[in-house]
Amino acid sequence: MTYKKYEKYKDSYEEWIGIVPETWQVEPIREFYDYRSEKVSDKAYEPLSVTKQGILPQLEHAAKTDNNDNRKKVKKGDFVINSRSDRKGSCGVSPYEGSVSLIYHVLSSKDSSINAYAHHLFRSPMFAEEFYKWGHGIVDDLWSTRWDEMKKIKIPIPPKEERVKIGIFLDKRTKHINEQISSNKKLVELLEEKIITLINQVIHKGLDSNVAMKDSGVKWIGKIPAHWEIKRLKYNCEVNPSNKKSIEDDNLKVNFLPMEKVSEDGWYDKNSIAPYFSVSKGYTYFEDNDVLVAKITPCFENGKSAVVKDLEYGFGFGSTEFHILRFKEHILPEFIYYLIKTYAFRTIGQAFMTGTAGQKRIGTEFIENYMMVTPPISEQENIVAYLDKEINKLTKTINEIKENIKFLEEYKNSLIHNVVTGKIDVREEVV
Repeated sequence: MTYKKYEKYKDSYEEWIGIVPETWQVEPIREFYDYRSEKVSDKAYEPLSVTKQGILPQLEHAAKTDNNDNRKKVKKGDFVINSRSDRKGSCGVSPYEGSVSLIYHVLSSKDSSINAYAHHLFRSPMFAEEFYKWGHGIVDDLWSTRWDEMKKIKIPIPPKEERVKIGIFLDKRTKHINEQISSNKKLVELLEEKIITLINQVIHKGLDSNVAMKDSGVKWIGKIPAHWEIKRLKYNCEVNPSNKKSIEDDNLKVNFLPMEKVSEDGWYDKNSIAPYFSVSKGYTYFEDNDVLVAKITPCFENGKSAVVKDLEYGFGFGSTEFHILRFKEHILPEFIYYLIKTYAFRTIGQAFMTGTAGQKRIGTEFIENYMMVTPPISEQENIVAYLDKEINKLTKTINEIKENIKFLEEYKNSLIHNVVTGKIDVREEVV
């Protein structure tokens, strides 16, 4: 949609703002907001969550404390923003009265007519960049912006009657765009669920719907083709085999896969390498056609795994948080890869994880004793070919939808910035 521009503009002398309509002001935040420093107890004022969607009631209440000054008070109409750079975009004008953590800045407007406009201004990515640019910290990716700095940041302010119209316009337009984004995300979830359902069905039942079936004897598998077998996984694969290859030149670079170099969809970074001497001890060894399975939460539950092929020297090393499955002659590694993607393997595995919260792992014993369907290798080949084809089609559609989501997000951010800085005139868009 094409919007018109204002008749005359002037320079704001602020890089992040650029030009603004001639009738607008450009003033420091302190001219329009006071800092609310009142501290309260979480027993007296209900905790609020500050999210990228705005200010919401806190859904999961932490245990309330006896400390009477561990929170900041928030009134309806206050603007709340996280002072820390790791929470960019978490801010908004609060429709609720309550309390927030001390890491937040709570601002009360000197004129309530600014609220609807400011709710969008302060949530724009361009303002976020400007806001956190004023911060200080001891690490590169985490710093805080204090009120003493924030209050000096200059912002564009339209005349009163325009503030309200801009707020109404952006409320309506962003709601519509957010609904489109939400709808697209739900479609992605449905297609991803379809992939899992397809894998579950084909891996456990095969491709021939007319074949004679028998009871597998395993509750979560149910009936399987009558000529298939059920075996413990250790009889089809070696789990974490101990034999290793080596090279004489310790300085040669071999494939090395930290956890972040392997994805949930089977991708791995073939260009990730390291000198042999630096990884040959203390890391997990693997060879061509091995299947890597993440053992730690949440990577295991998310299905992070891959079949590694065409390695530089036929072998490599990776994170100690991988289990290695090496197939035997009657099993295809790709069939094992799809097997560990099934809902049954992942959900049953969760029940067998041990360790403390956030550090739970799936043990070797569970994998070795997992009861797996074992079709003839010719059927495994057909199953793998079919799943590759169908999943590639679904994945292509998913990626197209994700690109559309990205476009909508970028369009929304661009629209907000252009409206709150006056690059486009939306006054006549609001009746």
